[in-house]
Amino acid sequence: MSPKKFHLGWFVGFVANDFTGPFSPPDEPWDGKFYVEMAQSLERAGFDYMMFEDTVSVPDAYGRSFDTYLKHALWAPKHDPVPLAAVIAAATSRLGIIATMSTAFYPPYMLARTVATVDHIAKGRFGWNIVTSAQNQAALNFGMDKLPPHDKRYDIAHEYIDLVRELWNSWDADNIVRDRETGAYFAPGSVRAVDHDGEYFRSKGPLTTVRPPNGQPVFVQAGGSPKGRDFAAKYADSIVANPGSIEDMRKFRDDVRARAAAHGRNPDEIKILFIMMPVLGATTEEAVAANRRNITSDRAVENILAQFSFTTDIDFSQFPLDEVPPQDLTTDGEQSALEMFLQRGSGKTLRELAIDYLSPRVELVGTPDEVADRMGEIVDEVGGDGFLIYTGSNSLNRRFVAEVTEGLVPALQRRGRVRTEYGHEFLRDNLRAF
Repeated sequence: MSPKKFHLGWFVGFVANDFTGPFSPPDEPWDGKFYVEMAQSLERAGFDYMMFEDTVSVPDAYGRSFDTYLKHALWAPKHDPVPLAAVIAAATSRLGIIATMSTAFYPPYMLARTVATVDHIAKGRFGWNIVTSAQNQAALNFGMDKLPPHDKRYDIAHEYIDLVRELWNSWDADNIVRDRETGAYFAPGSVRAVDHDGEYFRSKGPLTTVRPPNGQPVFVQAGGSPKGRDFAAKYADSIVANPGSIEDMRKFRDDVRARAAAHGRNPDEIKILFIMMPVLGATTEEAVAANRRNITSDRAVENILAQFSFTTDIDFSQFPLDEVPPQDLTTDGEQSALEMFLQRGSGKTLRELAIDYLSPRVELVGTPDEVADRMGEIVDEVGGDGFLIYTGSNSLNRRFVAEVTEGLVPALQRRGRVRTEYGHEFLRDNLRAF
């Protein structure tokens, strides 16, 4: 019996990347060259997609100050990933490019138009990572006092998706006829107004841009709460999940697939990629030592606490590092992230929780062959569907990209676990190939 193939993606931000390590890139990434070269490496390795996260505020949640974030280049500076996606699309031919865009801050018409444009540039390889946003600080940048409550944001997002789909569908497929004899560019009656008048949005339409190459771009979503899971199960082509144990991963996948079936979808059409932070070395000992350095340094601990302060809007700097944090903390931000981080009732100190987060229960630490074997075991135990490689918000460098694309991926290919070539032109088709 052939081994089960799985999918690979890479989770990254248009950020400063590694600037303190011994293999830090000598150049700044702001012209996009670093990411174009990285994308070309991922394409040679057969990755399904490269996904860019995004946020639209300079955080001040940790210590109620910008200082820690700017000192470590955490979440800022950060450039807009959508123009970069177009540049990457022009430099590649099969790799999918996913950009994060928020339903809270993009008017639906603007998003539908932008996404359709980039998807044409990418020839059907562009995708939208749908987020509802969780930081009130970002809302202030767009003239809002605060974001709606967590569940309300998802209620709004359902109508938002309905509207952008209506806008894309305001153009029939293959309606460009370019008839030289009649002088008609479009087939008559093939473009229509949408006249959407909903609870949260109004738009007359039609869209100015032609229909996306594959009807609609690939949708990616990362909701972990019950509302988020149901939203992802209804719409997403690929779901990003932050794993706990193998059993947690299996339960998450089973839950989302059951929700998808309840929405009348084929669960096999949804690919769940679990975020993993592999640490690779020429020997097991080398990888273990590198991983230990990565997760226990004061810088790493402060970085992760600043990250969770931002995503939950809870200032973790107010709690002593070597004491157990309050167990009654709540958030209107990313609820699933807070629950996973706090491990309520564990009795662990804040420092221990930060180190635990950086050393999850499912680790990928070792030589390329060892990590490849473990990845295959995980997929077999969970049932699918793949992994989203992540390195931290400012720790990416060319050496690590090469370790994965020139070391880990060939080991996976030798085991028949990942593709050796692309079978399709469109991203959605490559995701559904196995």
